[in-house]
Amino acid sequence: MQQEPVRVDEHELARRTIRRSDFVSCAQAFIDCRTPGSDRKENYAMIGPGVSQNSKQAINLREPHGYNIGAAAMPHGVTNNLHLHFTAEVFLCFRGEYLLRWGADGDEGELVLREGDIASIPTWIFRGFTNIGPDDGFLFTSLGHDDTGGIIWGPSVLREAAGHGLHLTEDGQLIDTVAGDEPPDEVELVRPVSDEHIDRLRSFSTEKMRRRVVTQDDLEWCSHPFLCSSVTGGETELALVIGFGMTEDLDQEPRIHNPHGHNLAWLRAAPGAGMLGHRVDETQVLMVKEGRWEVTLNDHDQVGVELGEWDMLSVPPGSWRSIRNVGEDTGKLLVINSGDGRVRPRWDEEVVKSAADSGYSIDHNGYVAPYALVPRNRG
Repeated sequence: MQQEPVRVDEHELARRTIRRSDFVSCAQAFIDCRTPGSDRKENYAMIGPGVSQNSKQAINLREPHGYNIGAAAMPHGVTNNLHLHFTAEVFLCFRGEYLLRWGADGDEGELVLREGDIASIPTWIFRGFTNIGPDDGFLFTSLGHDDTGGIIWGPSVLREAAGHGLHLTEDGQLIDTVAGDEPPDEVELVRPVSDEHIDRLRSFSTEKMRRRVVTQDDLEWCSHPFLCSSVTGGETELALVIGFGMTEDLDQEPRIHNPHGHNLAWLRAAPGAGMLGHRVDETQVLMVKEGRWEVTLNDHDQVGVELGEWDMLSVPPGSWRSIRNVGEDTGKLLVINSGDGRVRPRWDEEVVKSAADSGYSIDHNGYVAPYALVPRNRG
């Protein structure tokens, strides 16, 4: 049974639009914020709190999405120390170069992430990264689920932080004794992980980790991923990264399959083209990498917004939307949807009719198929 479409007004659209200029950094988000070599990090939380350990962290949009989106910015040579996550951590390198390393001592393997690369780091392994590129490198992150459980820091990180007056409580509070904070009596402080537990953590070779990195050269672009691809203005290309997502091409497969709580794909289009009217039941975030894009919501009383590079929009589940490249060159953006299953677009009736005129329909499994061969519903 289909739900009624969700309508979005101008106020709600503005609330869900996060401009690059709206990003607010926090220099004291984590326990290693005074550790030499790690003391010039800036943490951002665009959608959800992420794993920030600072209660004063600015969050652009708190509404639960089924995943969190944030970012890290660090000058050249600055390091984000070893820690592990309980849910997926995906790095989206939008600018610069980062050296990724992993293992309890950070010596199990390393890889370099460059602009346009996406890396999904396995849960329950220690990982850290260093900016080896220019000072203005920028690394977005998407984290699985609304409640990430926080993080576990490497033992040496906790010990060094304690020497600078910083401690972490079991419920995730950052205690700064230099600033006069007193450890609460009712909550225990986090202790370093024992060697016994470290020895039982997962192990990843460099070759195995490389399969979880998707560079621009690794992308497999599909030129007809949607029903609207056969309709004028709907000529869009899609490259799957994590999960099957929205593709309606029977043969398209993602490079990374395991559950993340969200799926992620690149979408690109020539000027004037994009995705025609459709809606999905999942939460969706559109994050622009290149060009300018216009997003129009609602089938009637439409509202719209133009997004530039690094801008993002949270589109409400169930709302009609269309996406169009309004720049002068081919544009590219990331599409992030909630859930681990396929995302099934429902197309505007005009799109369905125009696609049928071009000889295409959607089969009962949700994939594009020849119109002449798909049985029509019988009343």
